[in-house]
Amino acid sequence: MIAQLLFAILLVFAGWLFYKNASKIFRNIRLGRSVNRFDSPAERTKTMLLVAFGQKKMFKRPIPALLHLFVYLGFVIINIEMLEIVIDGVIGTHRVFAFMGSFYNFLIYSFEWLAFSVFTACAIFLIRRNILRVKRLNQRELNNWPKTDANLILAAEILLMAAFLLMNASDYKLQGLGAEHYVVAGSFPVSQYLTGILPSDVGTLIVLERFFWWFHIIGVLAFLNYLPISKHLHILLAFPNTYFSNLKRKGQFDNMPSVTAEVKAMLDPSLPPPDGEVSRFGVKDVHDLTWKNLLDAYTCTECGRCTASCPANITGKLLSPRKIMMDTRDRLTTVGKNIDLNKGEFVDDGKSLIDTHITREEIWACTTCNACVEACPVNIDPLQIIMGLRQYAIMEESKGPSSINNMLGNLENNGAPWKYAQADRANWTNS
Repeated sequence: MIAQLLFAILLVFAGWLFYKNASKIFRNIRLGRSVNRFDSPAERTKTMLLVAFGQKKMFKRPIPALLHLFVYLGFVIINIEMLEIVIDGVIGTHRVFAFMGSFYNFLIYSFEWLAFSVFTACAIFLIRRNILRVKRLNQRELNNWPKTDANLILAAEILLMAAFLLMNASDYKLQGLGAEHYVVAGSFPVSQYLTGILPSDVGTLIVLERFFWWFHIIGVLAFLNYLPISKHLHILLAFPNTYFSNLKRKGQFDNMPSVTAEVKAMLDPSLPPPDGEVSRFGVKDVHDLTWKNLLDAYTCTECGRCTASCPANITGKLLSPRKIMMDTRDRLTTVGKNIDLNKGEFVDDGKSLIDTHITREEIWACTTCNACVEACPVNIDPLQIIMGLRQYAIMEESKGPSSINNMLGNLENNGAPWKYAQADRANWTNS
């Protein structure tokens, strides 16, 4: 009864803590401006099934995609077994679903191979990051905490899978020894080979089996509550993020409604003024982004496929689309903490997304080619954030590179990007 009570307290506390942290993330995402992403539900569902569930875009790099698929399927499907663990922990049973017979054996058989595949894939990922040092996984924006975060997650998954297999190995050996309460159930194609490293004493085996059982459940609950402060939040957010994808053609930019309203008013003064005041043109801080931009920031897993595809980054420029998303998330986290400290109200801290986190050099290095958008496995759009920052720099501050300012001046004066008058534009045909 003491063990059951401790388990129930742990389960309730972990659930409450996750709800509390998830609520803050949801609150932060809602700080963004409104944007309609609730149209075309059939097309959105299809996109989510193909991109998030089917991992369609991952397979442009087949080897890491296959390893990721092992981790994805293994970790998700194995955690179906958490249902049995939770029931066993609450009511004090052991392998409560054993009555399923051969189907239960098939489930445990599948879980073991999946656990082994997760273990192997995570070990390979650690080698790729830390020994082979794949370039896109070792760039400057990943220094310090981001790199540690990735390694911690991989190590945690390895430990959880090891605990699962050792728990099963102990259970399998106890079944063979006829230990009380350890019913003969399950099929153990992997863990049966681990029984040789375990003791043969029943009492010691029971202690080990319980240790691995508790380690596994505590590890999963800790992992769940680590997600909100980790890049691996994409495990949960990839699905809504792909559902709310931008369904328009890549490269199609929307006119700013506030600018459109002003132009219409200039052309037809009889039109009524637009509703509400325009607080700002473009994006200075995270409040000026849409809620989908903020959801993108939380969904980013820092895989670097966007940066590896970015022609500006490839040619040595400062821009990294991955860093744009990481900086947006960092600023949003800071804003959220500011709101918490000030009882639900944001107090100006003298900082902003532009300049404090993202430099002017970064945003003007972008070629707007959409390579980053195309490469992202979960349909994140760094380009929208970059364009919003550019709009603010030009429309609010009149600050831009000299080449941009010259072009805008020529457009205003000559009706074209070039320095000569419109009347001279066809002169080249006379030469």
